[in-house]
Amino acid sequence: MKTSDFLLELGCEELPPKLLKQLSKALTDNILAEFAEANLAYEKAQTFATPRRLAVLVFGLQLQQNERLIERKGPAISASEQAISGFAKSCGIAQNDLKQKTFSGADYYFFSKKQKGLQAQDLLENIVAKALKKIPITRAMRWGSSDVSFVRPVHWLLILLGKEIVPAEIMGLNSGRITYGLRFSSEPKFSINEAKNYQKILMEKAQIEVDFEARKQTIRQQIIQVAKQNNATAVLDEALLDEVCGLVEYPLAFSGKFDKRFLSVPQEALISAMKSHQKYFHLLDNKGKLLPAFISVANLKSSDLSVIISGNQRVIRPRLSDAQFFWEQDKSATLESRLAKLSSVLFMQSLGCMAEKSKRIAALAEYVAGVIGANKTHSARAGLLAKTDLVTDMVGEFADLQGVMGGHYALNDGENSAVAVAISEHYQPRFSGDILPSTPEGLAVAIADKTDSIVGIYGIGHKPTGSKDPYALKRAGLGLLRMIIESKLELDLFDLIVKSANLYNFKRAVVDEINNFISERLGAYCQEQGIEKIVVKAAQSKPISGENYVYDLYLRIQAVHNFVQDENSKSLIEANKRIKNIFKDNAAPKYNYSVSNGFEIAKKAVKPPSKFDEKLARNLAKVDNMINAKAKDYFLIVPELLKLKPVIDDFFDNVMVIDDDLAVRKFRLALLDKLRLLFLAVADFSYLSK
Repeated sequence: MKTSDFLLELGCEELPPKLLKQLSKALTDNILAEFAEANLAYEKAQTFATPRRLAVLVFGLQLQQNERLIERKGPAISASEQAISGFAKSCGIAQNDLKQKTFSGADYYFFSKKQKGLQAQDLLENIVAKALKKIPITRAMRWGSSDVSFVRPVHWLLILLGKEIVPAEIMGLNSGRITYGLRFSSEPKFSINEAKNYQKILMEKAQIEVDFEARKQTIRQQIIQVAKQNNATAVLDEALLDEVCGLVEYPLAFSGKFDKRFLSVPQEALISAMKSHQKYFHLLDNKGKLLPAFISVANLKSSDLSVIISGNQRVIRPRLSDAQFFWEQDKSATLESRLAKLSSVLFMQSLGCMAEKSKRIAALAEYVAGVIGANKTHSARAGLLAKTDLVTDMVGEFADLQGVMGGHYALNDGENSAVAVAISEHYQPRFSGDILPSTPEGLAVAIADKTDSIVGIYGIGHKPTGSKDPYALKRAGLGLLRMIIESKLELDLFDLIVKSANLYNFKRAVVDEINNFISERLGAYCQEQGIEKIVVKAAQSKPISGENYVYDLYLRIQAVHNFVQDENSKSLIEANKRIKNIFKDNAAPKYNYSVSNGFEIAKKAVKPPSKFDEKLARNLAKVDNMINAKAKDYFLIVPELLKLKPVIDDFFDNVMVIDDDLAVRKFRLALLDKLRLLFLAVADFSYLSK
């Protein structure tokens, strides 16, 4: 099978930096999917992306499709002569050349022929056109007088198969072998002689690293080196690194400075101004304090770097001046005085304004604080003031500072430090892997805020689907579970939802739905911990009467996860399944039974009681006491359950549960019922049966 390397490069005006990786991956995935559809095999593919190009290099592409057997089923042999003759004519052959085959117990006429595979060269234009068209673009642009649209205007198209140009006209462009370097370089355009040399030629001719991850690593190392030269540490935000990598083709990191007077402004505001507006990396001294300096990355090689540095220092000054002005201006009014303004800020249609949400958060935070041991007064106060920074000038300009600036303004107003910290942390966790609030009051307000949003939005019918979650309720639910679990809170999720729903005057049916919706997120959380879904399902199947202590459930899930790792677990899982089957045909007896008095009852009920009855009854006592203890330790309970294996095996091997003696039968069913309930106190282990 002959193969060759395939190269596609689409040259564009500067692509959106935050979308560059997504666009690049989509193009590669689409190209490879089209190759699979066309039955063209390949060895491997490499993806390239810079601000001005999307490219794919496919190694060892099959040059011709494999020969295929085409077969058409015709009429049955018993069909009319006219039908058979018509089928043969439609296949372009004589009736005598048709073959007969048996299909589903009947004989039919078939037409078969071998079709030679098409040349890859003849398929590539259509493959590329379809791959580009399938790239998901939210807002496509049009330019000039053509009907062509793309995320940005396109300027050149390079398609090579080995050393040869693949003729194509796509998106108004004719394919060739010409590519372009930096706009103001000495050699702005040049040709690619062979597909496999693409990356090497771009580096040699234009010093452009087209591999996104390799370029990102270069930027990282440059920033670290420049920071070291300044006796500082650069804070390398990965999302910002990705964005900067999407902005530059020829990276050149440099440092600049700003006036020390700006350090009087909260550092989060300065960092936001540098990061969000200018794409700068901030620097810290050896004590972790913000320095009046930054690192930026240029997109060209300059003979006079001082000009670039001076220009960037000049640009950042008004940004920081704005932040300083907003800080001073906002401090003139207290957060409490801003509560009235929240009445004009809509939370959501049908859910009222932010002033109403603030009151609900305050009430819910006070309740949560009482449960988890936080200060109720401080939690309620923080909940009431948590959203007031939304009407400040600083947050109006730097939206990512919501909550953070509220904490600073609260301290400026003389609020208790616990209130200020809770306000600043109440949006946490904002995303997967984000840190949790560090104080009990912060947890109380954050839990209250997320619960209020989930209950409110879900309650008015905006339920997430498998593919759509416009209000990020799944993320909020996962954040809520993380706070309860990782902070080890003895908080009843069901009761929390009831309290929140009552503040909205929602009906009880909504509570059950939301309780299930949030609990379902636990499966995803546990999968990240390497715990199988079936283990979560087994633990969640424990009967509950409304209450939903998530942390207790998580501990049971972990304990069951440990249980299934033990070699004795399989036998106990099968025993649970056997017990479950027994009670399908036999009702659990109404028996005045507990393991503490069980054997005494056995002496009267079973005459004489077997040693296997006695052994099982006595061994259940220890587990029963542990499960009935106020502070349950599932990591001690599960090993005790595992120790029951030989006792249970002996019981089933040596006694007849459904004994002819009704008293004996009743007692043994009571024993098994107790055993079943002890296991169910942890999980329904029968779910784990394969």
